[in-house]
Amino acid sequence: MPISADLLRLADAVLMPGFEGKTPPDWLRRRLGEGLGGVVLFSRNIAGPGQVATLTAALRAENPAVLVGTDEESGEVTRLEVSTGSSRPGGYALGVVDDVELTEAIARDLGAQLAAAGITIDFAPSADVNSNPDNPVIGLRSFGAGPALVARHARAFVRGLQSAGVAACAKHFPGHGDTSVDSHHGVPVMAAGGIEDALRPFREVIDEGVKAVMTGHLLVPSFDGGLPATLSPKILTGLLREELGFDGLIVTDGIEMAAVAGTYGIGGAAARAIAAGADAICVGGEHADEATADEVRDAVAAAVTTGVLPEERLADAARRVRELGAWTASSGSATTAPLGSATTSPSPSLGGPALDRPALNGHSGLAAARRAVRVTRRSAAPVLPLTAAPVVIELAPEMNLAIDKATPWGVGEPLTRLLPGTSVTRLTAAVATGPALEELLRGAAGRPLVVAVRDAHRHPWQAEALRHLLSARPDTVVVEMGLPLRADVGAVHIATYGSAPVCGRAAAEVITGRL
Repeated sequence: MPISADLLRLADAVLMPGFEGKTPPDWLRRRLGEGLGGVVLFSRNIAGPGQVATLTAALRAENPAVLVGTDEESGEVTRLEVSTGSSRPGGYALGVVDDVELTEAIARDLGAQLAAAGITIDFAPSADVNSNPDNPVIGLRSFGAGPALVARHARAFVRGLQSAGVAACAKHFPGHGDTSVDSHHGVPVMAAGGIEDALRPFREVIDEGVKAVMTGHLLVPSFDGGLPATLSPKILTGLLREELGFDGLIVTDGIEMAAVAGTYGIGGAAARAIAAGADAICVGGEHADEATADEVRDAVAAAVTTGVLPEERLADAARRVRELGAWTASSGSATTAPLGSATTSPSPSLGGPALDRPALNGHSGLAAARRAVRVTRRSAAPVLPLTAAPVVIELAPEMNLAIDKATPWGVGEPLTRLLPGTSVTRLTAAVATGPALEELLRGAAGRPLVVAVRDAHRHPWQAEALRHLLSARPDTVVVEMGLPLRADVGAVHIATYGSAPVCGRAAAEVITGRL
């Protein structure tokens, strides 16, 4: 059966593709004019606040109701501040502080920044309960390991973000925290018996009025042992719509991820997701060309003609996309605001983002990061504060695909500013060899030694390098900028619960006695 132009337009209305470059390509402008429902911005599309505002205005000129989304979680996962690193700590640090008013204020300030840039839906917060410390893709993106803690901070984040006129999108339903596989590469399976704890934050953000929920590409055997949640009618329609009563937009995680596209292809996964109950398809993290957008649109339309996807289900999905677009337009986020009060600017003391830029209600990202730091002193001899320029070794693991590889992190740069003459070496797994470590130890003779790690418990090479260094230098200051599974290493152990520049700055202030 030939596919009509009207059906193709209806299929386009549920798509949110990405694109290459910092200005919208001709194909994207044309498709927006024909009714494309949304666009996702990635770090490759972002150079600065003014440029993003110009970009989103160009998108809106073609389709005033377009949804413009991005992954701006603060902390590890940032898009607006990818070149400088986030000026706010991430979810786990906020959970450690456990001040819901602070979380709401941070989210409100973030929402104001997004609204000023013309972004109308933020794929945040992570409502995942990170109960598995070996989780390779959630970790510090979560507010913590307890369902009640995650629930109250997810609610606060939703309140703050949506009070600024930006739609929040809680993810990754029904909960990606108790898994040990990254869905970018494989199919995670939720642990048996974990579903009720995982659902609690989602129940509560739904009660809070969250505008959107993002699906997770994971198997939940207690509901559906054969299909990942994104493709499962039992989970998206039976659980999320009918049992939990969610009536907002259901948007997929990146549909090209291996957990779903590996079996069904990008187009096939997209069609099955809409049939299962999803309303919008995110694509373009790894495939951001017109051909991919065509493939997804055509597959969704073809699924209608073959009976896999009822046309009324597709029309209902398109309606929900339109309704959220109308909400963002009426709330003000779809009208680019003046940039002066809601953008970052260079800090005179540190460079890069304004780490102590005041947020709403007098809070700031740096103040939040300072409150999250936890220090364990294990040496009877005084180690801190350091007054001499140290040698800093940063052990850098490969990060998951949600975290842009170019995002700055570490404690060496802020220490260099506070203690001029600090030397910094960053080692990856390939070069953190015994001879390399011995050479660094020789260079650190007579100087303080600081070692920064990220999730050392998940990376045996980091743990081994740390043992090597501590055996020679038990006076070492260890800074864990990931999840601190143990604090009994180093003469002083500093846990920042995040690697954003504000977290590095807070650790540097502890090390130098300024905090």
